[in-house]
Amino acid sequence: MTAAAILEICDISKSFGAIKALTGVDFTLQGGEIHALCGENGAGKSTLMNIIAGIVQPDEGTIRLEGKEVTIASPSAAQRLGIGLVHQEIALCQDATVAENILMAAINNRRAPLMNFRRLYADAQKIMDLLAPIPVETPVAYLSISNQQLVEIAKALTLECRVLMLDEPTAALTETEARRLFAIVRDLKARGISIIYISHRMAEIFSLCDRVTVFRDGRYVATDSIASVTPNDVVRKMVGREITQLYPQKLSPERRSDRPVLSVGNLTYRQGSDGVSFALRAGEILGIGGLIGAGRSEMVQTVCGLRPKVSGSVELNGEPVSIRNYSDAVRAGLVYLSEDRKASGLFLDLSIASNISALDLRKLTTPLGLLDRRAEAKQATELVERHGVRMGGIETQVSTLSGGNQQKVAIARLLSVGPKVVILDEPTRGVDVGAKVEIHRLLRDLAERGVGVIVISSELPELIGLSDRVLVIHEGAIVGEIGADELTEEAIMLLASGVRQQRSNARQAHNVA
Repeated sequence: MTAAAILEICDISKSFGAIKALTGVDFTLQGGEIHALCGENGAGKSTLMNIIAGIVQPDEGTIRLEGKEVTIASPSAAQRLGIGLVHQEIALCQDATVAENILMAAINNRRAPLMNFRRLYADAQKIMDLLAPIPVETPVAYLSISNQQLVEIAKALTLECRVLMLDEPTAALTETEARRLFAIVRDLKARGISIIYISHRMAEIFSLCDRVTVFRDGRYVATDSIASVTPNDVVRKMVGREITQLYPQKLSPERRSDRPVLSVGNLTYRQGSDGVSFALRAGEILGIGGLIGAGRSEMVQTVCGLRPKVSGSVELNGEPVSIRNYSDAVRAGLVYLSEDRKASGLFLDLSIASNISALDLRKLTTPLGLLDRRAEAKQATELVERHGVRMGGIETQVSTLSGGNQQKVAIARLLSVGPKVVILDEPTRGVDVGAKVEIHRLLRDLAERGVGVIVISSELPELIGLSDRVLVIHEGAIVGEIGADELTEEAIMLLASGVRQQRSNARQAHNVA
């Protein structure tokens, strides 16, 4: 027996200027189901979520909630109707505590002149403990990205939701945190809450969801029961074509080189910890794995001068380099892309051209010290065409681009300085399947052209599919190295969790390099 529809979207259209974000789309959410909404970046998924949440208004079409036509004029109106949305991008008050963020609505609606903080903290801790034991007195700014994402979800759980929308909720979570979230989502379903689940990760869609709807280019494509389709079917409907190879071909044994492009010797980046040593070889993509909090990002940020080092040395192509800050690293040919492209990877309010030129303005400056706009435009045009950025023009504001195209612009900015080594932290987080394939091919092409490539990824299939070797970090130390022929999820997790350690192997590998 089919459950009654709790939410019906009928012939909804929405345009932003000349861009049609949605054209006559339909969507039906049944009571007590988990319904996946899939599509490439720019397909219209987030626009539909924003319409349902009252953030933007549709140009045409109707919305029915439990059979009654409704107008959702604002986010507060959506909340009163029992509709909650957890955004992919963090939208918390950074200077407020976890408790104040979780219970923000209750604080704003209180009638008492004074706030009872003891009760506030107690109520918030009960909710937070459903996801993770994060102290709710902590200011949000002190939390990692993954923990901030958990606070976003906890905030949504405070609403008396009938409909809960989750937009890429596991993008910044560890495997353990994601499994805990899945258990909570299933519990919410059992309590009768209907859930719209946006994700690019096929494995979690097929393990968690009941039905899947696909959008493409702002139009409705299909709705299917999860039991009646395969992941390949969904991907084909998303991109409108067959994707035959998600990852490009790796280095063959005869093409492997022992020549190091980057050598890091006895680098200490945590007080009291042992130094780490590793080498990046010419032509390879070196993966770095480990659990969130293990020190992966800290290690490479220290190499790039973004964090102070305690001790250690860095060499590029066999030559020692002194890196005191990130400017030194860029001048030496070593560049880094942050895992959080919105906060520290891009200037969202600036144009594509301005973003690409921002890393090194000196080569685009006239003798009088003025920016040569013609040279800037030429550089941006060449890079966006080479990397397939889909946009209206190089003066397009970066915030208007899809996630995949934003990431391509961020990578283009790194390449504008002609680097010797590129380090990318979570390079395809929040990026659709089609854009992932393009970014993977771009990274392999860079490696084949002699640019050193290091990739940090929490997605084990990506780490395995893309890397020629993987170094695994546990509690700030390199505990093992896994070659391409031995790469499995189990092998990585045994090292990442501390069950198995191969420090001596990792050191031997460095000495050979």
